Order: sequence, then C-alpha cells, then structure tokens
Amino acid sequence: MTDETLKTTPLNAAHRAAGARMVGFGGYDMPVQYEGVLAEHRWTREHAGLFDVSHMGQCKITGDDAIAQFERFVPGDYEILKTGKQKYSLLLNAEGGIMDDLMAGKPDHDGLYVVVNAGNKDADFAFLQANLAGDAKLTILADRALLAIQGPEAAEVMAQHEPLLAEMGFMECARLMLFGCDCFISRSGYTGEDGYEISVPADQAERVWNTLLQDARVKPIGLGARDSLRLEAGLPLHGHDIDASTSPVEGALTFALSKSRKERADFNGADRVLKELADGPSRIRVGLSVKEGAPAREGAEIADADGNIIGNVTSGGPSPTLGRNIAMGYVPPAFAGLGTELKVVVRGKPAAAEVIATPFVAQRYYRKPKA
Repeated sequence: MTDETLKTTPLNAAHRAAGARMVGFGGYDMPVQYEGVLAEHRWTREHAGLFDVSHMGQCKITGDDAIAQFERFVPGDYEILKTGKQKYSLLLNAEGGIMDDLMAGKPDHDGLYVVVNAGNKDADFAFLQANLAGDAKLTILADRALLAIQGPEAAEVMAQHEPLLAEMGFMECARLMLFGCDCFISRSGYTGEDGYEISVPADQAERVWNTLLQDARVKPIGLGARDSLRLEAGLPLHGHDIDASTSPVEGALTFALSKSRKERADFNGADRVLKELADGPSRIRVGLSVKEGAPAREGAEIADADGNIIGNVTSGGPSPTLGRNIAMGYVPPAFAGLGTELKVVVRGKPAAAEVIATPFVAQRYYRKPKA
C-alpha cells in the first residue's frame, strides 16, 4: 500500500510536526515511534504514554433488540452488563473462529458502544450491517477519534481534567463532557498498564491531544512501543496471534466465554467451542521464554526437545522490562504445560525455549477495592 492510498487520522499533522516516523498499519499512516521504541516503552511503564488509536473502528448498536442481536455473534453476556461497564469479547464466525476481538460497553443508556480493530473494521461493520435483525441499528462513528493514555501516572493526569475519573475502575466506562466536548471514556487499554481510552469528536482531537501533552508526565508513544507493551502483557494481536481460523479455546481466551452463554450455546460457533472445552483443542496459544540467540519473531517454527516441528511463533521480540526475549505461539496441548522445554528455530538455528505463564509482565489495571 503506497503512502497515497493510506488513510490518515485527525492527528496525522500533529504526529509529523512532532517528528514521528510514520508507517502503514491497518490501512492508515501511523506513527511507529517518536524518540525510539525502547525509550517510549519505558516511559509508558514509568509515567504516562499517549497513543493515537483513531484508526480503530467505533460504532454504536442501538434499539430494543440491540443486545440480543449482538449476542448472536459474541460469547459474552451483555444482557446483564450494567450501565457504566464494558467487557472484552470476540466476534465469532459460524465456525467459531475469531473474526475480531473487541470492546463493547454501556457508557450510557443508548445501546452498546463498540470498538473493533482497524484492519477488520470495514469487514466487521459490513458483517453486522448484514446480520443484525429486528430493530437493532448499527451506527458507524466515523466522525470520532480515539486516544489512549496509559501508564502509572495516567490516572493522576486525567483527574486534573475531571476528578471523577480517578474513581473509575478497570473496565468501567461513561459518556461525559470532558475537555469541553462530548466524550466516551473507559478505564482500559491494551498495554497491561492502568489508563483510559477516550473517544472525542474528530475535529477536537488535536486540541485534546495537545492539551494532554502539556503535562510533563505525558509523552506521545508510537505503535512500536504499543506492540512491545501488549506483548509483555500477554495480549493477543488479531491477524497475528488470533484470526478467523482460531477458536477462543485455542487462543487461550476462555475468560471471554460467559457461563450463561455456554449453557445456552446460542452464539456463532458454539458447537465447536463447547466441543473443544470438553475434549481439548488441537493446539493452544502459549507464552515462551527464548533462552538464547536472536528474538523469535512471527513465523518462526517451534520444535519439541527432539527437534520435531510442532507449531509456530505468532509474535515475539525482546522484552525491555525483563531484559530477555519472549514470544507467543501455538503448540499441541501435550507441549503446553508450564516448564516444558522446547526449541524455536530462528534463521535455521534451533534455540532453547521454555513454556512460561502469561502475562510475561504483571498487568497493573486499577480494580476498585471490594466493598
């Protein structure tokens, strides 16, 4: 895809003015780094990183039938979700494969607010448009931008603009006036750190971006550090770690399967998902510590201790926080036990690896103390 055909976010000029190195991602011209991936990764872990994620797809699904219709294609229970809450879920095809992973919540009383991945959004929206029935209505929010502020100082930064945000817990959301404009905001993100995602009108995005960057605790962060952060957090990237052929069980995402929905078995691909839950899948996503040699990147083969090829790496690289190489990939369940010694084949050379627990780096989401 050439620069001429790439789409741009409302913050494109701001990125270029800040000296960002731009790359094509998800069909968009996006900043991969400003001062460097390592520095930006560490800044987010220690302070507050500001990300442009406006390439993601935002929509609302409204109407009396909105939730019932949405639940046909996701395995989460949204009927019981309270206003002010959101949850992670999976858009499944008829075979139980993950068409996309998404966030959906109830920031107000007007249906569901949904965020999907950039590279899949056109297909997702077309699928929902074609398959939602009854009075369920899909409204694509093409006139909005999306920012994410992530890191241990994010809450303090945001509380200066709206004190109530400090009281918001992980996976809570709201619609409110913020920065003088109509915003959807959730305490969530995809870095493993505490933080917020803020949906703002597109014509206000640059003003909000610059306002946040006036705080010395906040720096702009590119997609390079976003990827290394989400890898350390053990979070899958659609199109790499999961795709339309992967089931939630294979993808080690069974936490997204609500008990009530499994009992009702009334979502796309339920037969396959329930069979794999009962009998086990043929492969499963695992975390790997790569003990020697170069990083094992996407596509590297995984071998057992005897050198037999048993799977593939789906994402991997150096962990700035841990100071060693890590990866995620798929292996048969017999090789998925913690501590299993494996090998990764990088540039034709086998290197020692070990199955370890994810997240590789502890997630630091803010959860409210239980009353």
